[in-house]
Amino acid sequence: MNNVVFLFSGQGAQKVGMGEDLAKAYPVAQKLFEQADAALDFSLSEVMFSGPDEELTRTSRCQPALYVHGLACLAVLQEKLPELKPAAAAGLSLGEFTAHAVAGTFDFETGLSLVAQRGAFMEEACDATDGAMAAMIGGDEEAVVQLAADCDVDVANFNAIGQIVLSGSEEGIDKAVAEAKGRGIRMGRKLKVAGAYHSRLMSSAQDKLAGVLAETSLAEPSIPVVCNFEARSVSGEADIKAMLEQQVTGSVRWTASMQQLIADGYTTFVELGPGKVLAGLMGRIDKAVKVISIEDTESLEAAVEALK
Repeated sequence: MNNVVFLFSGQGAQKVGMGEDLAKAYPVAQKLFEQADAALDFSLSEVMFSGPDEELTRTSRCQPALYVHGLACLAVLQEKLPELKPAAAAGLSLGEFTAHAVAGTFDFETGLSLVAQRGAFMEEACDATDGAMAAMIGGDEEAVVQLAADCDVDVANFNAIGQIVLSGSEEGIDKAVAEAKGRGIRMGRKLKVAGAYHSRLMSSAQDKLAGVLAETSLAEPSIPVVCNFEARSVSGEADIKAMLEQQVTGSVRWTASMQQLIADGYTTFVELGPGKVLAGLMGRIDKAVKVISIEDTESLEAAVEALK
């Protein structure tokens, strides 16, 4: 069973309690949480297991939390199925870093340091700008892109067919939500987020992350890793760094990324992260594809049976 693609969650999937049952049941997961706590200047496991919700939701907290959770799920899965090797990997936004950790582009601690800094830079950018985001449901892609241009905001995520997220100034997003129905979009809904991710309002975070990446040495991924920004496999240090940088202000082309993997012949995907978000998106992209979601001990045991 080695024709499997691993998918990793992005910001917004986090929930209090994530990973706690894995840590209690499996020493290999517990070890990763301990490593993360030792490497960071706060107890990540405490924030993940006990919250409170507003602390876990902070960009500087939830990004490392999702990274460690995804890798903890994977560590247990691979302990139970040592012969299971991923054929490719991808991740939504922050999850792209988790995918690179799996591919050996960098080790666990280097990746953790990168995502912790990325989260801190993005949190600073949120605090310094007046940004918002909104989901456009049931609209034609062309109409949504035109609406974004007319309201002077950016397209943050092409998540699935009929689900596109806009990001930018509070004023621009309010205008887009108000005008959505008039453009043939079924619904424009403002999201509960701290700021305008994947928009030009994140340019300070992108510049700071570029500085950190410039000082970090990256290896060639051992498996294809599909980048969000151009929806293709990356190769070479310069290319990987450029894609991870540009992703901060650029659109997440998730639909095209998944369609690329499906076109490459992959039909079984394993989602590692809370809430089955990526399985839900895949259901809208291509119903013929199988997605097995792992987020806790129960779903992990079920996944092991399904993948045997």
